[in-house]
Amino acid sequence: MATSIKKIVAASLIGTTIEWYDFFLYGSAAALVFNQLFFPESDPLTGTLLSFLTYAVGFVARPLGGLVFGHFGDRVGRKTLLVVSLLMMGAATFLIGCLPTYETLGPSAALVLTALRLVQGFALGGEWGGAVLIVSEHGDTARRGFWASWPQAGAPGGNLLATGVLAALAAWQPEEAFLSWGWRVPFLLSGVLVLIGLWIRLTISESPVFEQAPPAERAPIVGVLRHHSKDVVVAIGARLAENISFYLLTVFVITYAKQQGIENSTVLNAVLISSAIHFVTIPMWGALSDRLGRRPIYLAGAAGIGLWIFAFFPLVDTGNFLAITLAITVGLLFHGMMYGPQAAFFSELFATRTRYTGVSIGAQLSAIVAGALAPIIAVALLREYSSSVPISAYLGVAAVLTLAAVFAARETRGSDLTEGIHTR
Repeated sequence: MATSIKKIVAASLIGTTIEWYDFFLYGSAAALVFNQLFFPESDPLTGTLLSFLTYAVGFVARPLGGLVFGHFGDRVGRKTLLVVSLLMMGAATFLIGCLPTYETLGPSAALVLTALRLVQGFALGGEWGGAVLIVSEHGDTARRGFWASWPQAGAPGGNLLATGVLAALAAWQPEEAFLSWGWRVPFLLSGVLVLIGLWIRLTISESPVFEQAPPAERAPIVGVLRHHSKDVVVAIGARLAENISFYLLTVFVITYAKQQGIENSTVLNAVLISSAIHFVTIPMWGALSDRLGRRPIYLAGAAGIGLWIFAFFPLVDTGNFLAITLAITVGLLFHGMMYGPQAAFFSELFATRTRYTGVSIGAQLSAIVAGALAPIIAVALLREYSSSVPISAYLGVAAVLTLAAVFAARETRGSDLTEGIHTR
């Protein structure tokens, strides 16, 4: 029996929020405590850099997850793979919460942490494509941008949840207790959240567009490379500024503020408020793309973030809570202009039986060079130059590349997702 679009959206949103909660929780913990717990023999900034390297391996696994989940998602269906990805992510996150630290296991603790991070990345690489596709393929053409943007809101939703739990624990616990056991609580909480997400996801129906499509090729990646190589390049380029900006604004900012002598609670609360606004406004940008087109909204967001980043760090440098909140909020609004239309935009680039593979590969390959390296490059630039200007220039260059990729793409608004292969 067909499932209503609102239930499909709710199932995707809750599932992606939980998955991103797990993924971002690691990033926040890497910035706050992992340097002390797993790399205690390094100086603080080097320890943070090492913890971000373990953070980055999750991104390295994402293209592989996208390829494997995309292959079976195009052949078996979207729903089954969404259940598998949620189980994998939840199990890895829960086990991180149980992991002994350097004090108990020595260097082996960091190796096990890295292995669990790889599982997280593999699962998320498969999650994103399935979540946005099952909504895009259930929704109507006229409002596809709006409906498909809701799973995108799971990213700030997960970040909001992860940052909120960490901020509460950091505020209510002495630092010694937080380092001893408090940091584990958010990871263990993932087990409960996954059970809720599974119960909801198991009740939805498979994508009708997928069920009506002819059988996929034995290797869907072959169809992607044969018919959609340009679209993969467009997706990679479009993700650069979007991915880099998000991790600078929500993950690296915690490390940067700490280096400037700003209290953790100040920046965590600023990220919390900004993420709440980001969560609410992403569907607005998706809806606007239904009226004006995917490309105009995306281009405006890329141009905006490329300029705003030069004001972002000076505002953070003030140490003023309102200024920091303003800096992150405006940055995330520009990010949302890219991220909101992205789900529908990428879905409309690919044919049905190669769509899961295509969107996953395009999005996740970019995640390696963008999201994975963004905090590492930013920390390295900060160590080398003791200035935020090179970091701003780094995102500025990425914004130019994203503008070029999206400008070269075709407008996809109104595309028929039941078409076998889109005409050029």
